[in-house]
Amino acid sequence: MITVPITDPALEERFRTMHPDGMSIFLLAGGTLRGAFFHGTRFVNRLRAQHSLGLLETMVLGQASLCGALLIPTMKGHDRAIFRYDTKGPAAGFSVEANSEGYVRGFLLQDPIPVEKAPESWDLAPYLGEGIVTVIRFPEGAREPVSGSVSIRHRNIALDLAEYFLVSEQTTTAFNTGIQFDREGRVIGAGGLFLQTMPGADPEIVEQAERAFAAAPSLGQWFAEGGDREDIIFGLFRGMDPIVALEREIRFDCPCSREGFASRLAGLDRAELADLAENGSDPVEVVCHNCGSVYRYPGDEIRNMIKP
Repeated sequence: MITVPITDPALEERFRTMHPDGMSIFLLAGGTLRGAFFHGTRFVNRLRAQHSLGLLETMVLGQASLCGALLIPTMKGHDRAIFRYDTKGPAAGFSVEANSEGYVRGFLLQDPIPVEKAPESWDLAPYLGEGIVTVIRFPEGAREPVSGSVSIRHRNIALDLAEYFLVSEQTTTAFNTGIQFDREGRVIGAGGLFLQTMPGADPEIVEQAERAFAAAPSLGQWFAEGGDREDIIFGLFRGMDPIVALEREIRFDCPCSREGFASRLAGLDRAELADLAENGSDPVEVVCHNCGSVYRYPGDEIRNMIKP
């Protein structure tokens, strides 16, 4: 990935003074519930810079990618998963990929999102119509991916992902994401919270955890105002014996490279390469849709790929 620099002095100063990004994976009630709390302010700013997103686009892909990051605690080994949202609404949807190593990447299916007027609120329902939520899992060592889909019900990214878990994986799961903007449109706080019931959980404890989860503050505002992860975990879920089992670094990053795309170009049919060298732009530009990186290949380099 070609990293796009974030050069806004106000953001740089905020990054220096706020708690670092990161994910705390925690257990409740002796491990009968598991959860994760992710501070992703820098994470959302990174994906915004990579794709050069506007406010509405940042909100959609930001919430989607925060949810994608929260899928990581459900993985094992070297698993990865794709969270895809296909909707008939103006936003069209997104595709977000996360892997167990802690990396997330993804893109909008429609950028920019066509709107007639500026959003009056950050409720995304007007931009998310009917459609399908799909999760495709790639377990380490498996020959085939495992996928499931459900219809969009809530027109809310976090709630629709929770609906997927309930219907397709028969697991009671909750997701909550939040992104806070300042008056100039900067992302000054972002985070996500995940909670999942494990087999054998006491129904009373589950109900208590659900009430606590519903009482969570705005997560974007929480981090924008200097909040940390431990205060939420040990405060919100007090009385349920919370234990932080693991701290994770989560990054918006992509393994694409100039060499990788050059190899793909070289694998094209010779006639296609000849046409590209003769009639294409010089240099030929290849854009990675997952991270927005642009790789350029001069005409001479394309012609050299044709030679036996």
